[in-house]
Amino acid sequence: MKKISLQSWILLFILLLNSNNMNAQKINYNALHPHQVSLASISALTAVGDMEKLNPELNRGLDAGLTVNEIKESLVQLYAYCGFPKSLNAIASFREVLEERKKKGIADVEGKDDNPLTDTSGRYETGRKVLEQLTKMPQAKPAPGFGVFAPRIDAFLKEHLFADIFASQVLSYHQREWVTISALAAMKGTEGQLQSHIGMGINTGITEDQLTELFSLIGEKISEEQAQVARGAFAKTKSLKK
Repeated sequence: MKKISLQSWILLFILLLNSNNMNAQKINYNALHPHQVSLASISALTAVGDMEKLNPELNRGLDAGLTVNEIKESLVQLYAYCGFPKSLNAIASFREVLEERKKKGIADVEGKDDNPLTDTSGRYETGRKVLEQLTKMPQAKPAPGFGVFAPRIDAFLKEHLFADIFASQVLSYHQREWVTISALAAMKGTEGQLQSHIGMGINTGITEDQLTELFSLIGEKISEEQAQVARGAFAKTKSLKK
């Protein structure tokens, strides 16, 4: 067998190194604002509990112009989708990031403070009306299926998620759906919920080009496997909307 020369090994190493560098190049986002890129990255990494990668993204988000309250409200909302532990861990990391930036003399913008609205018709009705705006469909009381089978979870969903959480004006519905879609796309086993929220996100003004770039971001930050799952859910949503 012919031996490979040292020069050939060196050339092969250089070619492999260049190939890896090309694969590691960051995506050029044309449809997304830097705020959206940061919110998506923060949401996805919170959802999978990757605190090591989250801290740099929190810094990038603040540097990109997201306010403290916008990031904080996103992390609060995420508890409803990925659980209290991951949400609380992310909030603790964010607090540490802010303390470190303050020590460095960085003055981050707090932004609009929480200002919940109240509805005299009751919290369940408030949440039900918000859900009707998001889905652009009438919402039965209780919700068919799971709401009939377990009425308390229907009440929690309407009264807490879509009333208490969505009542805050810190984030728009458009931003909230962006956060939710990013988190669900990062997690395994949430295809059904992801498909529903893609539809809601489109109803709030999220474009197909933005979703396409979001799922490329998921491939970069989380895994290509998850990106492919998200693209599949997106394709199903588009076919249902035709």
